[in-house]
Amino acid sequence: MPTPAADMAGHGGIVRAVAISRDGARVLSGSFDYTARLWEFGDQAELGVLNEHAGPLNDVAFFPDRRQALTGSDDGTAIVWDLASLKPVRTLSSHAHKVTAVAVSEDGRLAATGSWDLTVKLWDAASGQEVRTIPQKTPVNAVAFARGGAVLASGGHDGSISLWNVSTGEPVGKLQGHGLAVTRLHVSPDGRSLLSAGIDGAVRLWDIEAQQEALVFSGHESQVYAVAFSPDGKTALSGGRDGRLLHWDLATGATLRMIQGHDRAVWAVTFTPDGRFVVSAGSDEVVRVWHLETGDRIGSTEAAAAEPSPGLASGHPGAKLFTKCAACHALSAEGPSRSGPHLGGLFGRRAGTVSGYKYSTALSRSEVIWNEDSLWGLFDQGPNVFLPGTKMPLQRMPDKEQLAQLIAFLKDVTSPAARGRPGTP
Repeated sequence: MPTPAADMAGHGGIVRAVAISRDGARVLSGSFDYTARLWEFGDQAELGVLNEHAGPLNDVAFFPDRRQALTGSDDGTAIVWDLASLKPVRTLSSHAHKVTAVAVSEDGRLAATGSWDLTVKLWDAASGQEVRTIPQKTPVNAVAFARGGAVLASGGHDGSISLWNVSTGEPVGKLQGHGLAVTRLHVSPDGRSLLSAGIDGAVRLWDIEAQQEALVFSGHESQVYAVAFSPDGKTALSGGRDGRLLHWDLATGATLRMIQGHDRAVWAVTFTPDGRFVVSAGSDEVVRVWHLETGDRIGSTEAAAAEPSPGLASGHPGAKLFTKCAACHALSAEGPSRSGPHLGGLFGRRAGTVSGYKYSTALSRSEVIWNEDSLWGLFDQGPNVFLPGTKMPLQRMPDKEQLAQLIAFLKDVTSPAARGRPGTP
């Protein structure tokens, strides 16, 4: 069995929450280690640590412009962060118990926080002023804006989901179905449907307008802690105590794929905006990225990541630029097994033809031949544009001079003539 790996490792406790920015470039995770961490999605590199809470973090959310984020903690506060400076902008601090859930409205003007103090609070995101408090009959575990921000849903310990008018704070409905506590809520892209996860082991799909249960999904062995709609609203993902990620067809209720994602409980899941990848987080203290079509994890194994690539000893100016690529690609067939195919004999090779590697359909059917022009297109346009559907995460190199250096390095170091030279495999 391959050595287990974390795509994003650094937290020192359970990772309870994960979010991805609207452009798919950044990931935010929140942990019991009292911190949130900001990551680059493309290469899973840590960009910084948000470290001002005095208790474990329970939830995180990006603002639509991706320049700010919201976190909620056991310390009873929520913090709005500036992600450029990694510093707090304002602290929302009128809850009398832990803040278990946070949400940001689609237009970024309102923030919602749910707490075990039997309240949900709405805040003016720009000023940090409390707009209103909505009393609850049970401790709150989850909140989500729906119907374009006109409705707020809250899920609590008693298994019910309450719907509230955002403008007035008045109740507008209740969804009953979970027999035990609701753990997570997520609203469909069109704002009309709601997914809920629960301690009862079920995932439930709700029609918000009709206030009726549409489907129940049963496949986890025990508690479900995480749920998310796909960007097109046609499928969903769930994660739970069994460590599994289950991909669901929302039209039929069928399971499309099962991924044994984590060694212990999965606490959070989210799709990338293009729907190709899934980000998950769990009790094993790591955040992982998965290619949904194949079920493969994207990122190097710990052993491979720790092993230096011989090609990086080269004095070529492109060698340093290859560092990020080296986490996923060996330079030769004899190199360590990594999450991407090896690059030996790259130039002149048809894409999707390395023996033994499980390619996405996009690559296996591609007629692309790797050369200077095609590699330029790959990194100039981005893999999602040049080869839609590929497993390769979004990685672009806008600096033309650096891109030319990287391609020249790859041509030099992956050619058959390079083998045996100093600094090459």
